[in-house]
Amino acid sequence: MLTTEQIQNEALRLHNSEKKRQQVKATTLSYPDMDVDDAYAIQNAWMQIKKEEGREVAGYKIGLTSRTMQKAMGIDEPDYGMLLDDMVFENGADIQVNNFLDPRIEVELAFFLKSPLSGSNLSVQDVLNATDYISPALELIAARSFRVDPETGYVRTVRDTISDNAANGGVIVGDHRISPGDADLRWVGAMMSKNDIIEESGVSGAVLNHPANGISWLAKKYDQHGISLLPGQIILAGSFTRPVKIQEGDNMVVDFNQFGKIELTFS
Repeated sequence: MLTTEQIQNEALRLHNSEKKRQQVKATTLSYPDMDVDDAYAIQNAWMQIKKEEGREVAGYKIGLTSRTMQKAMGIDEPDYGMLLDDMVFENGADIQVNNFLDPRIEVELAFFLKSPLSGSNLSVQDVLNATDYISPALELIAARSFRVDPETGYVRTVRDTISDNAANGGVIVGDHRISPGDADLRWVGAMMSKNDIIEESGVSGAVLNHPANGISWLAKKYDQHGISLLPGQIILAGSFTRPVKIQEGDNMVVDFNQFGKIELTFS
């Protein structure tokens, strides 16, 4: 277990990395024996720094939902992180790409709750009953610590990703609102184009066989810490495409068919 001082120092290092727009070495290079609990402690300490600066919780995210990504990262379950109010962007936004370190885009569904969601035994139906509506969404992921160290080639681990707020940079929510009973949420498809070239496509059932399974898993995890998912919060269910790298000048269009499009410009 890392000490309180070590946890706080790592949180501050990631915070400064983001503010200065300069990537830093992975936390596990300094603490190779740290565990997942240490990583979440660093994440929580970093989010607390942000909240003390005036940020408010807008919601939560789940990541690494595909079995392929879990195997690649050497884990057997997803990870999770926090969304803050300054991370939320509207459809059609022009996003300053240089505000993010090594940014990439993933395709997801966002659940908006109408009632609190917590407990240790939650079903898909429990999640749907607590949901006001679901919207197409994109996650903007970023990496405050190097994915691959430029000096040594060291590849960061899932513990580094978790410490880094599960690689969260922002969320872009589409305009369409899907009532929980109006669509088969396992079969929401999307095609992601960058500069008029289709880079990725996928279907929402790739998220743990149903995106609400991701929300259920997340609610159970936070319940262990006495935290409830609350009405109005944005809950990202997990990506059903691989991340696509973006840079200045890119235009993104993600087509969710009958559920509309999300369009972004990166300047």
